[in-house]
Order: sequence, then C-alpha cells, then structure tokens
Amino acid sequence: MSQVGRRGFLKGTVAAAGGIALGAVAGEPAVARESFHGAHQAGILSTPRRSAALVSFDLGARDRGELAGLLRTLTTRARFLTAGGTPPNLGIGAPPDDSGILGPVVRGGDLAITVSLGSSVFDGRFGLAARKPTQLRPMDDFPNDNLDRSQCDGDLLVQVAASEPDIVVHALRDLARHSTGLLVPRWRVDGSSAPPRPAGAPRNYLGFKDGTANPDASDGALMDELVWVDGGAEPAWTAGGSYQVVRVIRMLTEFWDRVSISEQERMIGRRRGSGAPFTGRVEHDIPDYRNDPGGDATPLDAHIRLANPRTKATDGQRILRRGYNYDRGIDRNGSLDMGLVFTSYQRDLDRQFVTIQKRLADEPLVDYISPTGGGYFFALPGLTDDRDWYGRALLS
Repeated sequence: MSQVGRRGFLKGTVAAAGGIALGAVAGEPAVARESFHGAHQAGILSTPRRSAALVSFDLGARDRGELAGLLRTLTTRARFLTAGGTPPNLGIGAPPDDSGILGPVVRGGDLAITVSLGSSVFDGRFGLAARKPTQLRPMDDFPNDNLDRSQCDGDLLVQVAASEPDIVVHALRDLARHSTGLLVPRWRVDGSSAPPRPAGAPRNYLGFKDGTANPDASDGALMDELVWVDGGAEPAWTAGGSYQVVRVIRMLTEFWDRVSISEQERMIGRRRGSGAPFTGRVEHDIPDYRNDPGGDATPLDAHIRLANPRTKATDGQRILRRGYNYDRGIDRNGSLDMGLVFTSYQRDLDRQFVTIQKRLADEPLVDYISPTGGGYFFALPGLTDDRDWYGRALLS
C-alpha cells in the first residue's frame, strides 16, 4: 500500500462504481439514506455502498481540549455532509466554503461516515488510559501475515462510503479542509463493492461471492449479541459501539487464475458460479457438516468450514463482515495489486475475530492471499441528537 503523502489524505483515487445497492443480500437492510442520529453509527449494519475510502490518522491534537474540538468539528461536518444542503457564501474575498465538485448544492444521498478510535489514543497524551476498551490494541500479527507496520493501526479511522465516488471524494476534501494540522494521514485504502452478479452477495476478486453467511443484520437481538458492546466489563462510554477490524488483504490473482476451478472451490468450500455450498443447491443453503465429519463433501480445511464450523460452541463467534474490493493497479514488479479490504464488527474482539483468525492459520488459501495492513479500532457509539458529538461520553 502506498504511504500517504504529508500534504494530505487525498493521494490516490476512489474506485468508481455507480448506483445504490438495494438489499442485494438476503436478511440485510437496503442501502439508502441512514439517520445520522441513533444508538449506533451509520455505515455499520447497512449493506456496503458501491464506493468507499478508509483513512487512518495519527492525531496532531496536543491535549484533551484540542481532541474534543477536533471531534466536535468532525461531527459538525459529517452531520452536514450526510444531510446535504447549500454551503454558505463566505464572500468574494474568501476561499469558497465548498470544493464544488458536487455542484452548488451538496447532495448527501446515501453517504455514511463512520468514526473509530485506535488503541494509541489511550496513551498518556489525553489522559484516557483508564477509559480504553479492554481488548483494544495494535493489530495482532498472525501466521501467514505480511504486515507493513507503517500501514497498520493509527489513532483515528474515518470510513466514508457512498453509492457514487465523487460523493466520497467530496466528503474527504471537506474533512481535510476543516481539520488541517489535527489529522495527520497514516494510511488510506479505497474500495468498491460490486453489484450482484447475477444475484446474491457481491463477488470478490477471486471470483467468489463474499459475505453470504453473514448474520442477519436486521435482527436487532442478534446484533446486540454479536456486534454491539453494552458495557459490562467495558467502560460505560463504550455502550452502543463495536470493535472494528480492518484487514487489507492482497490477492495474488495471477497465481489464483492458474488454479483449476475444482481446486479453487475446494479451498473456499462453495461453488464459484452459484455460491452454493457443496451440500446445497443455492447460495443461502446451510452447509451440512454434521453428516460430513470426514470432509468428504466439504474439506475440513475449506475456508468456510474453518471460519464458521456451525457448531453450538462456535455460534457466538460469528462476526458481521463488511468488505470492499480494492485495486491499486500494479506494483513495482509489474504484478497486479488488488484484493479485499476486509472489515468486520464484533462485540468481543478476542472471542470472535481473533478466535476465527487462529482457526484459519495455514489454510490452503494462504498461498493466494497476503494480509499487508489494517488495524483494530473501536467504532464510537452513535449520536443521540443535534447537540451530541463523536466521543462526547468518552471525553466528558
């Protein structure tokens, strides 16, 4: 991943994709305008937009007061950008209040902005050590990883997603304009989510459907169980937030494309065309592992079987996945540099994501993928009303 330049976090381009994904995956809410206010932030439960950018920052804030001011500013700008409206006229002698790339009126559309904090915010700079979420830490280096630590972690993560790439770019430029000196870019990755081809979950760059077995995001009780932190052992301010994992996973597509379709399918555990498990006929059929203890139908080391063994003991380990494809052209050796921006939300980082990741160690698929960056973050709780701001409960 290219290091972001010192002049700002707009280096690179957002992958283009048009339209709005309207409930492409069964059991998931349609992508449409989300309320900015509520118990949880927007952009988590909804189906991924067609275009997104994730930018990690180190903070230039010198003290707690400057941090609070920055978060208030981010809230104000995000509230305006997601609602839309006409930017104010600051006068002939002043720079324009808006970049103008969306025209004279800002159209919020289905724009979602999600703000998360990394573990480094809770060091000694802001007096927040005692309020750190209990499991938040720098991202673990798992077997088979190839992490570039300059492209990992960070103090604050902003995820901007919309159905159209110019809306994403517009939001990033606006946030950059209003946070000069307080947000120092660390890394950035742009992504896209393909429309269903021909139906069901979108496909990743390995050609397989991605996200088929997600838990039902429209089931509030299930999301409370798997996604949202509700206090307990965690600091009280975290209620309504969620642990967020970002993994930038390069796919070695030139090698993958030389593998037979039968071998590809056995590594994944599904039919490439339909997305169906080997024991089913359509995408959302549930794999039958109980009657396949030896892996005669679905190999014991198939990705879907390791990730979700579908036992009573592993049921509570499920995560809510929100992935995007990325494409950065070619690397210095002339190889394609593309893959997956794996993003997941979970209530318990260790019980869920880390446990799953350990099961996946040395799976056959590791010869064709290479995790290079990302981080662990905590997605802040939602904003209650017009007077609320990101991190208010944390800093109060």
